Amino acid sequence: MLIGIDASRAIAARPTGTEVYSQRLIQALLGMESPHQFRLYFREPPLAGTFAGAELHTIPFPRLWTHIRLSWEMARRPPEALFIPSHVLPPIHPRASLVTVHDLGYLHFPEAHPRLQHLYLDLTTRWNARAAAHILADSEATKVDLIAHYATPPEKISVAYPGYDQALSPVRDPATIEVKSRYNTGGDYFLYLGTLQPRKNLARVIDAFATIETKATLVLAGKRGWLHDDLFSQVRRLRLEERVLFPGYIAEEDKAALLSGALAFVFPSLYEGFGLPVLEAQACGCPVITSTTSSLPEVAGDGALLVDPRDSSAIADAMQRITADPTLRESLVGRGFINARRFSWATCAQTVLNAIECRGAKPRPREA
Repeated sequence: MLIGIDASRAIAARPTGTEVYSQRLIQALLGMESPHQFRLYFREPPLAGTFAGAELHTIPFPRLWTHIRLSWEMARRPPEALFIPSHVLPPIHPRASLVTVHDLGYLHFPEAHPRLQHLYLDLTTRWNARAAAHILADSEATKVDLIAHYATPPEKISVAYPGYDQALSPVRDPATIEVKSRYNTGGDYFLYLGTLQPRKNLARVIDAFATIETKATLVLAGKRGWLHDDLFSQVRRLRLEERVLFPGYIAEEDKAALLSGALAFVFPSLYEGFGLPVLEAQACGCPVITSTTSSLPEVAGDGALLVDPRDSSAIADAMQRITADPTLRESLVGRGFINARRFSWATCAQTVLNAIECRGAKPRPREA
């Protein structure tokens, strides 16, 4: 079977969640032993060797690439099945078209999204849920949301848990010391990694941090998203400029060391379709504080302190416990290692491929 994949989101220079998902899942699919051929579609050429074993098609187009250019490609030379890992299904698509829906957070917390973005997310998810032959969901929480909000039949949805970078592991001195010095974190620090946006609940994290007794700093790392200026204003208002740090986007090669050196990874997000940063922190031996909501209990297992994300005092209490109780930290680290092993890109890729095979044509041997 010839399987087409929209790989346009897999070559971002500074990838965030869904872009990492697209890249890693495609690479895992290409690494499997299967009788299928893969054709990847890009807006811009990928780096040489990034997706070995696939047929690469770069089809440039200035705007509305998915809706016009990818649709035209589907009309001219359709694959037998099409998989959209990180975006929306084009209007013209093969019968056997599958799409991943990552989350429906915009429905639970509309105030965390600009109005036009909220409308776009609702319309595209509604289209995906209706038009796709099958849907891959990142978690049971996302599957439940699709059923509840878009009346999607349960049998039309498969849960394919994403994996994480298996190369991530605890980093010890001197590498940790060097990275901490470069980002000026100070000695002890609480860490957040991700986009700075309202859905991540960082305003309550800052409020919580302001109330605890600690000499640690709070490092809020990641690229700036919608309404990020409000966080800077809050820090100034609370006179925490010396203790709350915004180092910006963290290079992939520094992530493991920064996580390994933290007192805890603080991630009480209001809503997550999966919550990949939780696994990355656990894999690096970093204790995790995360939410009781959405998919986060599914992902974190028993390897995290779970808090009500709307309760700043609960977040503060968890941070204080981490500071004061080394035994608790060690316990969370050990349970986190065990929990993270449940997830892999190979398992995710196998679930996705099974779904494609069930909806696509019968596989055919590779051409000699």
